[in-house]
Amino acid sequence: MPPGRSGAATALAFAALLCSTPLSAIAAPADIAACDRLAAHPTDPDKPADVKGTLDIADVPAALKACKAAAAASDAPRRVWTELGRAHEFNRQTTEAANAYRKAADAGSSTAMAGLGVLLINGNGIRKNIAEGRTLIEKAANAGDVEGMINLGSLYGAGVGGKADVAMARKWYAKAVEANSSEAMYQLGLMTQDGDGGPKDDVAARALFEKAAALDHADALERLGAYAEAGRAGEKDAKAAIAYYRRAAALGNEDAGKALERLRCPYVLKDLRDGKRAGRICFDGG
Repeated sequence: MPPGRSGAATALAFAALLCSTPLSAIAAPADIAACDRLAAHPTDPDKPADVKGTLDIADVPAALKACKAAAAASDAPRRVWTELGRAHEFNRQTTEAANAYRKAADAGSSTAMAGLGVLLINGNGIRKNIAEGRTLIEKAANAGDVEGMINLGSLYGAGVGGKADVAMARKWYAKAVEANSSEAMYQLGLMTQDGDGGPKDDVAARALFEKAAALDHADALERLGAYAEAGRAGEKDAKAAIAYYRRAAALGNEDAGKALERLRCPYVLKDLRDGKRAGRICFDGG
């Protein structure tokens, strides 16, 4: 302690130092944790191992608040900018989302590269740049990012930013399947059932749909219902079809809801007086 300086004076000086410290630096750990919890993408390799992540941000205002506070810290990890970009995107603030994604992408985040690439290709609210968008998605995919692989497969399949190549589309979906992506399983299943970019194989397609359905992929469940209803890659099974359609409809698949009504309510009742529809006869089928 300097000569003549009392303990009380030292305490006062320390208190003054704390008061002069930016609040964002003090609050950063809690804000970063909240940002991770609310806005981390499930496949982001940067997210902490104990954070599950979410495909859909349920509480956008809370995510924006937490991620903005976390990003204000000078030592904020790059994933915070990715998560802030997602929060802005869910809030339909495309310019802000692109800016946040770019900051994370420039720091090496493959998830941010994929996110920014999609925004640039779509061009909704920002200047469209298909070439840069595809380059970013390719970089993300080659870095092992699951969303990058899926998106690159889609770009090859649709011929966006380059020549269509269904074999390459199938290749990138297969890579994402290896990373346990339900969306890739579904997309590869569609290509396999139609014979796009490789052999047509209903049995293999059904197996892919089953893997995706086990991960609650609504569209894959709808496909399994259609397979069971038609007896495709197996015996016809109306009861199984109804069960698949019911699960898919509960997850939001509209086609499954219509198919479920058709199977459960096959008989239309008409008014004998005017021939107009008066109702339907339904059965549980469970």
